[in-house]
Amino acid sequence: MVRATVAVSLIRRLLHQHSSVRSQHLPSQSRYCFNPHLNYSNPLARARALLNSSPPCRPRGPSPPLPAAASASSSLLFSSHSGTEEPEAVVLDMEAGTVRCPANYAPLSPISFIERAAAVYGARAAVVYGERRHTWAEARERCLRVAAALATRFGVARGDVVAVLSPNVPAMLELHFAVPMAGAVLCTLNTRHDAAMVFVLLKHSGAKVFLVESNLLDIGRAALKRLADSDPAAALPILLTISDDAGSDDYEDLVSNAAAAPFDIRWPASELDPISLNYTSGTTSRPKGVVYNHRGAYLNTIATVLAYDITAMPTYLWTVPMFHCNGWNLPWGVAMQGGTNVCLRHFTAKVIFDSIARHGVTHMGGAPTVLNMIANAPPADRRPLPGPVRVMTGGAPPPPRVLFAVEELGFVVYHIYGLTETYGPATVCTWLPEWDTLPAAERARLKARQGFHHIAMQGVDVKDPATMESVPCDGETVGEVMFRGNTVMSGYYKDLAATKECMAGGWLHTGDLAVRHPDGYIQVKDRAKDIIISGGENISSIEVESVIFSHPAVLEAAVVARPDDHWGETPCAFVKLKDGASATEADIIGFCRERLPHYMAPKTVVFEDLPKTSTGKTQKFVLRDKARAMGSLTTTANSKL
Repeated sequence: MVRATVAVSLIRRLLHQHSSVRSQHLPSQSRYCFNPHLNYSNPLARARALLNSSPPCRPRGPSPPLPAAASASSSLLFSSHSGTEEPEAVVLDMEAGTVRCPANYAPLSPISFIERAAAVYGARAAVVYGERRHTWAEARERCLRVAAALATRFGVARGDVVAVLSPNVPAMLELHFAVPMAGAVLCTLNTRHDAAMVFVLLKHSGAKVFLVESNLLDIGRAALKRLADSDPAAALPILLTISDDAGSDDYEDLVSNAAAAPFDIRWPASELDPISLNYTSGTTSRPKGVVYNHRGAYLNTIATVLAYDITAMPTYLWTVPMFHCNGWNLPWGVAMQGGTNVCLRHFTAKVIFDSIARHGVTHMGGAPTVLNMIANAPPADRRPLPGPVRVMTGGAPPPPRVLFAVEELGFVVYHIYGLTETYGPATVCTWLPEWDTLPAAERARLKARQGFHHIAMQGVDVKDPATMESVPCDGETVGEVMFRGNTVMSGYYKDLAATKECMAGGWLHTGDLAVRHPDGYIQVKDRAKDIIISGGENISSIEVESVIFSHPAVLEAAVVARPDDHWGETPCAFVKLKDGASATEADIIGFCRERLPHYMAPKTVVFEDLPKTSTGKTQKFVLRDKARAMGSLTTTANSKL
């Protein structure tokens, strides 16, 4: 009590002294800070030292430059702060008496979600995988042990990259906490990549450790061989396996053999420190690594949980790949709400229905292809739902027919939209209760829109990229979707020019073309590269696909441009029919011409399976190559539409 009284007295004297000398030392609008070079262990010592210092404080300014060794580091380290010493207090406003100190400020980080989950929901199931179960208390302990092993056994330092090639198994979930706990940066790789692409991404990321799920070891080892051959002098990442069989370098071995001494979590020194590195579409010559920071991941997790109506203790079925935008933030989001993660290595419609019935699943997610899989599941594969199952979908607008089918089964669909560059979900088509009484077709039309930005994004707009002026809210004028806010990426890793280009004018340029409706909701019409220009008319491939999807025989459809000597381009549809169904090219074209302006109807229909990414998106670049290889459909002598 005496020490506290003395400390209060000293701090009051300090504030009084600052106030009396402010006009002598600094302009009236200056802000003040305690000397950051002082490192006393308690506020009393700092107060005494600061009271006796001259001048009593100095204006806040740029941080000192990093030491040469830190500046030269190849790690993805944004801050030189060790995170172990107590941060100095900062006076924000002398007259108001406001400060920033450990009592009222800590860098935001998703690590805090598992800390709370272990405390509040410690005895509840965190992970279910087949017959395996872990509680939240056990999950946190496992994450700490892996973090300790990475840091002490393998020398992983702050800012080092830890790469992972794995499906949705428990280790993949735990690494979303264990790697940041070690102060490192998680880089999850697409499980559909071949060895050549994995090699490129390992080289570009500079990964220090590479964890590979046992079924993907051949790809991982082949990628490491390419890496060794490309630069024999370079240090290779440490290869660790993820499997059910213990081995000297197995993931479970890390858990069981970690040091017994408690591991101190390496909390971020700055909330803008990187937490993950996600590779988006690019080429082997120019990979695009999107850097997420702790602050953005924390905020986008909260926004996703709220937009998706995830209440306390949900049961989440993992049908979204965790390597895709860190599983739309939900490894962190399910922990935030103390829920249960039902992990799946692979899934089918039957596995989805069985898992929902067995575990009482309340939430799941996936691209529209996952909804399509559910909607077209054979009756023998279906099971009654134990209650409403909320499904978050994105990547493409869900076709109305698919929406009708899954909602009739008891699923509640949430339509979100975003990019890798926005931590995944960035907008949500917020549903208004007055829409519930509208006809089914109108409800589907409204739900297919991308809506408004979620609460963590500062704003979304549809702008003319040439003038940066907002387009009118008329539902017709097309512009480019742009974002700004705290949940936009930090930048493209090792590509400052690309970062500056995509953020020109203070907005993230998405390359997506959209309109804004009179109620303010945005609706994406197409990717800029997917718009078909035929005879000077812009054709939205999404709009044509939606009509084709409504044909009763069609399971999947994608529309791309086919070159044309007369019209420039014409729509070319690639269609997969339902099992047992039949339709001809003339059937599909005639069906579209009855429902669309004739120039928008496809002129070519190809029946085949559609190439997909591991997240369920159609690989339109493959289809565009096929359409280009077909050559021109018409000549100037045969140009009637």
